[in-house]
Amino acid sequence: MFAKMNKSFLLFFGLSIVFYAVVQIMFSTGVLDDVAESTLFLIAINTILAVSLNLINGFTGQFSLGHAGFMSVGAYTSAVLTVNFNTPFPLALVAGGIVAALCGMLIGIPSLRLRGDYLAIATLGFGEIIRIVLLNSNYVGGASGFSGIPTLTNWTWLFIFTALTVILIQNFVRSKHGRACIAIRENEIAAEAMGINTTLYKVMAFMIGAFFAGIAGGLSAHHFYVINPSSFGFMKSFEILVIVVLGGLGSTSGAIIGAIVLTLLFTFLQDFPELRMIIYSSLLVLMMIFRPGGLMGTKEFTLSFFKKKGGAPHDTYGKRSA
Repeated sequence: MFAKMNKSFLLFFGLSIVFYAVVQIMFSTGVLDDVAESTLFLIAINTILAVSLNLINGFTGQFSLGHAGFMSVGAYTSAVLTVNFNTPFPLALVAGGIVAALCGMLIGIPSLRLRGDYLAIATLGFGEIIRIVLLNSNYVGGASGFSGIPTLTNWTWLFIFTALTVILIQNFVRSKHGRACIAIRENEIAAEAMGINTTLYKVMAFMIGAFFAGIAGGLSAHHFYVINPSSFGFMKSFEILVIVVLGGLGSTSGAIIGAIVLTLLFTFLQDFPELRMIIYSSLLVLMMIFRPGGLMGTKEFTLSFFKKKGGAPHDTYGKRSA
């Protein structure tokens, strides 16, 4: 099993390096224009957001609607550090992620004792509180936004942090801690009866997801020059949720595919903003009707995914797919 995992990891790591090199060459030679560059950057940022939210909603089975709030915390923290304190860019990103993780712990300890819709309402309220605080804070520009942010996000940094997000979260899911989170998703009462500290693991997953959402916020802030509280409202959290549901709750590969599909759709619909949310909502309804498990379900892209040897392909956890 470990040999197969190592082969799969080496294969996709090699393909990722090749992809990075090809894109870097295309940037250097001017093959990719500004629109293509912006779209690619959005795909990478949305991938980080989707993979981190998938850890909370997909693997741990919680219903969070406050991911945009954690993204805004990371964005503003890293921007303030680089603009006002001349902090090195990577350090500012990590600091933004840590502050977002602390906010995740702050909201997670009291609220993750809740379940289902109650948890969704609590996390949604947290996101709105963050947005209102930023809106009324003159130190970070208030309603007019925080401007003058240096353009430090390049393809190299974006690739590094996107790859680290996918690798670290996937390794967490495959660890004993990740198995505990999956057990909570499958049956929280049974997991607690088996001695799993459900609150601890839910808070842990929440903090890890918030950390990487903060990283995504910092990368976004240092690419788009200016950040505004209105960019981190409920609709942003909804967009991230649609990406996760489209790709498949409980599949990291599905989250990546969902990020690519939805970002490309967003790019094509830029001239029709009033139709974007209608299409998003319709897509979500159609997915729930015809493929409620998402594009990938709980399956991952591995070497065994492409090999059908006498039976149905296996999902992430070694079960046979229906």
